[in-house]
Amino acid sequence: MESVPDEMNAGLQGLGLLDVGARARGEPLSGGVSSDIWHVVLPDGREACIKRALAKLKVAADWRAPIIRNRYEARWLARAAEAVPGAAPALLGQDETTGTLAMEWLPPDRHPVWKARLRDGHADPAFAAEVGRRLARIHAFAAARPELSADFPTDSLFHAIRLEPYLVATAQVHQDLAPALVGLVARTASTKLTLVHGDVSPKNILVGPDGPIFLDAECAWWGDPAFDLAFCLNHLLLKCLWNPAAASDFLHCFEVLATAYLAGVAWEAPATLEARAASLLPGLFLARVDGKSPVEYLTEEKDKDRVRRVGRKLLRCPPDRLRTVRAAWGEEIGA
Repeated sequence: MESVPDEMNAGLQGLGLLDVGARARGEPLSGGVSSDIWHVVLPDGREACIKRALAKLKVAADWRAPIIRNRYEARWLARAAEAVPGAAPALLGQDETTGTLAMEWLPPDRHPVWKARLRDGHADPAFAAEVGRRLARIHAFAAARPELSADFPTDSLFHAIRLEPYLVATAQVHQDLAPALVGLVARTASTKLTLVHGDVSPKNILVGPDGPIFLDAECAWWGDPAFDLAFCLNHLLLKCLWNPAAASDFLHCFEVLATAYLAGVAWEAPATLEARAASLLPGLFLARVDGKSPVEYLTEEKDKDRVRRVGRKLLRCPPDRLRTVRAAWGEEIGA
């Protein structure tokens, strides 16, 4: 094991998790592009996961974001744990001086990453449904407490880390679709209903012994819950090209996740939220090949062109039901 970076070590001291003058040791974790993340062992033997936001993300494009986002991630973790106990790692603290966030360590052998399970073709519809169900419960909890909005003044952060690199950047590539994409940005930014995670991706969901556990809420924002639903469903569509043999199973997971989520929508008409998610989804779909954060597993142009073909078609004629998106993609890939 290595000594943790000085800033993180100071952060642990600031949180009272480490005595002044002591050093924590651990190992850096891979997989993230927006933070340095470590599994650490404290001198008293306790284990923790700590992370520190990066000003420049680890992607090819010049993508920068304010490091203050760890503050709001900590607040999201606390609220999610209130809404659905066990749906997020226990928060140990957040040191604003160094930007260090500390949370409980969840051993990988008992908490595999959902993305890895999907990569291997393990598409469990019951788990997908529980992802939708828990996400809706978190949204419903916050929607019933509008005073929480004051804790998440993150409009500019959400624009910098989500709307600009995904939809605005894609509009610059597909200029004929720019009005539609910019319209999605404006609508999403102005819809203020509940606490949004902002990065509900299989890479940020653990398959825990008692159900899904959501990680990495750096994009936490008071806004449109349809963004979280569309963002997650987008990955289930894209995974069909990563593991074609499991495509039909992934599309079934898409259906059950969406159904379970919409069954929990009580703060507005479910059909209204579904219409926003369905029309946003093609923009996010196209963004994962032509935005600033393309998915790493689509490397063949023929696969990217399939995404472009369906995404562009649906942006020209926006759907109001998620099944329309699923049907268009199923027709394209023969699943």
